[in-house]
Amino acid sequence: MRGAGCAPNAVTYNTLVAAFCRAGELDGAERVVSSMREEGNAKPNLVTFNSMVNGLCKAGRMEGARKVFDEMVREGLAPDVVSYNTLLSGYCKVGCLHESLAVFSEMTQRGLVPDVVTFTSLIHATCKAGNLEQAMALVAQMRERGLRMNEVTFTALIDGFCKKGFLDDALLAVEEMRKCGIQPSVVCYNALINGYCKLGRMDLARELIREMEAKRVKPDVVTYSTIISGYCKVGNLDSAFQLNQKMLKKGVLPDAITYSSLIRGLCEEKRLNDACELFENMLQLGVQPDEFTYTTLIDGHCKEGNVEKALSLHDEMIRKGVLPDVVTYSVLINGLSKSARTKEAHRLLFKLYHEDPVPDNIKYDALMLCCSKAEFKSVVALLKGFCMKGLMKEADKVYQSMLDRNWKLDGSVYSILIHGHCRGGNVRKALSFHKQMLRSGFSPNSTSTISLVRGLFEEGMVVEADNAIQDLLTCCPLADAEASKALIDLNRKEGMDYFQAQGEIWYSESSPSVEYWNYMMTICHFGIKDYKMLKYARTYTPRELLISTNGGTEDKNEQWNND
Repeated sequence: MRGAGCAPNAVTYNTLVAAFCRAGELDGAERVVSSMREEGNAKPNLVTFNSMVNGLCKAGRMEGARKVFDEMVREGLAPDVVSYNTLLSGYCKVGCLHESLAVFSEMTQRGLVPDVVTFTSLIHATCKAGNLEQAMALVAQMRERGLRMNEVTFTALIDGFCKKGFLDDALLAVEEMRKCGIQPSVVCYNALINGYCKLGRMDLARELIREMEAKRVKPDVVTYSTIISGYCKVGNLDSAFQLNQKMLKKGVLPDAITYSSLIRGLCEEKRLNDACELFENMLQLGVQPDEFTYTTLIDGHCKEGNVEKALSLHDEMIRKGVLPDVVTYSVLINGLSKSARTKEAHRLLFKLYHEDPVPDNIKYDALMLCCSKAEFKSVVALLKGFCMKGLMKEADKVYQSMLDRNWKLDGSVYSILIHGHCRGGNVRKALSFHKQMLRSGFSPNSTSTISLVRGLFEEGMVVEADNAIQDLLTCCPLADAEASKALIDLNRKEGMDYFQAQGEIWYSESSPSVEYWNYMMTICHFGIKDYKMLKYARTYTPRELLISTNGGTEDKNEQWNND
C-alpha cells in the first residue's frame, strides 16, 4: 500500500485493529495502535479504542480493558453506549457483578441512556448469581424506560427462575414472551427442561421435548443430556438409555456430559463393568472424558476396592490434561484411607499445595473432610505448606476445619499461622492468633514472636509489640540465644530506640547462655576489643550491653579502653 504511494488512514488502521481483535491476536492489535501513534497518519479514535476494549473483554482481560477505557477518556474521547456496554458485558461474563453495576452507574451519570443490551447483560449476570430480586428490579427499570425485553433477556430471566426451582414464574415469563411475539428458542426450552429435571418431574421434561418437536424446535445435545442426567438421578436407567438411542437416531451425537451421566448411573447400580465398557465406547467414538467422567469411574473402582485401577485413571486423566477437582481428590483419599494406604493418601493431599500453581477450583476446606482424626500431623503439615506459599485464606480454612472437628490443637499450629500472616502482611490477624494462643494456654516461641514484633513495629503498634515481648519473656526469660540475636538485630536494623526506653525488660534472673554473650560481642563497636568485652561482659546487665551498642555507658567504655 505504501509502495503505491498511498498512506494508510484511520479506516485502514481500524480495520486491522478489529481483525486482530476478532482473531484474538491482541498483541498484533496493540502493535497497529502503536504504529498509528508513531507514524502520525491517523490518531486512535473512538472506533479504535472500542475495538481494543472489546478484544480484551472477550479474552477475559478485564484489567487491561479498563486501562484502555480510561486511556480513551484521558485522550479526550467520550465513550459512547457501545463503549460502556462492551466493558459492562465483559465484567458480567467473568462474574464481576459489582464492577458491572459500577460501570452502569458511571454510564448513567455521564448522561448516556442504557439500552436493551445494557439491561440484558445485567439481568443475565444477576440471574446467574442467583439474585432474582435484583434481576426483577432491573426488569422494572427497563420497562420504566420504555425498553422491550428481547429473546435473550427473557431466556436469562427464565433460566434464573428455573435454577431456583420457581417453575411457575418461569412459565409466566414464557407466556409473556409469547405475547410479545417471541417464540422460545432451544436455549429457552433447555432452561425449562433443566428446571423440571432438578425437581424430578421427568414426565414434564419429556413433554417439553414433544412440544419442541411439534413447534419445529430441534432438540440439541444439551436437551437430551439434561433429560438423560435427570433419569439417571432418579434411578431410571432404562429410560435414560432409551433416550440415548433416540438421540443417536436423530443424528445428535452424545457428548462428555451424556456419557458421564450414564456412567454415573451404572456405577450407582454397582454395574462397574458396564460402566467401563461404556467408557471404552466413548473413547472409540472420539468423545473426550472430562473430570466428572474420570471421577465417577475412580469412585466406582474405589468402592469396589480396586484402588490400583483408581490411581491409574487418576494418572491417565493428568496425562491427558484433565485437571482433577476437589471431588476427585476426596474420592481417592477416602479410597486409599479405607484400604489402609495412608501414605499414598497423604501424598495426594500434599500434592495440592506442592503443585504450582495451586488449582483455583479446589476448595481446601472440603479436602479437610477427608482427613481422619489420626491424621493430625498431616493436616498441620498441610497448614504449614499453605502458609509457606502465602495461601493464608486456605490456611485459615484449615484452621477453622480443625476447630469445627474439635481437634486438640497445640502451640505449633498457632505459631505457623502467626508467622504466615506476618509474612503475608496481615499483622492484626497474626496478633489475634497470638492472643488466642495465649488464651488456649500455649507459650509463644521466639520465631513467631519476632515475626510478630517486627510486623507490629512496621505498623507503628509499639504497645502491642511491647506486650508480645513481655509474653515471650514471661514464658522464656531470654535464655534463648536465637531470640536474643533476633531482637537485637531488629533493634539495630530498624534503627529503633525501643529497648532503651523499656528499662529492664531485657533483664533476666536466669544466666544468659554463652552463645548470647558471644553474639553480644559481635555487635558491640566504638573501638571495643572483643577480648576485653569478654573480660568485662559478666559485669553488665543485658540492657547495659545493648545501650552500649548504641553509644551509651561511657564510663565503662572508658574503663575498657584504659585496661
